[in-house]
Amino acid sequence: MKNLLLSCIIIFLSACSEKKASEDNQKTIERRLPAIHPNRYNTAFLIMDGVYNTEFTAPFDIFQHTQYREGIKAMNTFSVANTLEPITSFEGIRILPDFDYTQDSIPKIDILVVPSAEHHLNTDLKDTVMLNFVKKVAKDALFVTSHCDGAFVLAKARLLDEVASTTFPSDVPTYKEMFPQLSVKDSVLFVHDGKFITSAGGAKSFEAALYLCEYLYGTEIAQSIAGGLVIDWNLEDVPKFIAQ
Repeated sequence: MKNLLLSCIIIFLSACSEKKASEDNQKTIERRLPAIHPNRYNTAFLIMDGVYNTEFTAPFDIFQHTQYREGIKAMNTFSVANTLEPITSFEGIRILPDFDYTQDSIPKIDILVVPSAEHHLNTDLKDTVMLNFVKKVAKDALFVTSHCDGAFVLAKARLLDEVASTTFPSDVPTYKEMFPQLSVKDSVLFVHDGKFITSAGGAKSFEAALYLCEYLYGTEIAQSIAGGLVIDWNLEDVPKFIAQ
């Protein structure tokens, strides 16, 4: 009997210990919203599982660094996703979204950035909630930009029908086949037509983001930001298409 009682006590204490450990592991990390300063451009990055690091971090680096330049209307930078749970990039980095566009009240977005993601050529294009969000934001945004296969999202949302665009070089044939109505430019690193800027992506996402900075702030600011990131920047040297 004593052995049975002792066994019961051990089992009870073990269960309590496991429950406490589980509760500790499930403690919610306090949510910290990004600082949204007035009199700045609100720049949102649309992320999802499978987002590629460079297409997200390259423009984020460029735009976030506008905050360290004086005399300009800098950018607030934040991410949006369909969840507040961590997003896992294609390369395996876990990213905590700032806003959930399916339920949060999100600041008015002036510049929407659509980085490429692993499934932008297939299953992501069936995500009607995401596509409707992009269309809604694009209606009032000052600029909508994409990098690499992010252009497929904009095209699927029917935002590029009346403008020229580009995408990741080796995906241009698929892009043309999937969206035959589009005016597609190849052999360029980015295209600017109307409010839309589409880029080839990869490391060249830096160039497209620097171009927007030069468009908004002038050559001196763009070169200053590029220099701070040890990037050689001369807009004249970049293969591009800019609609007149």
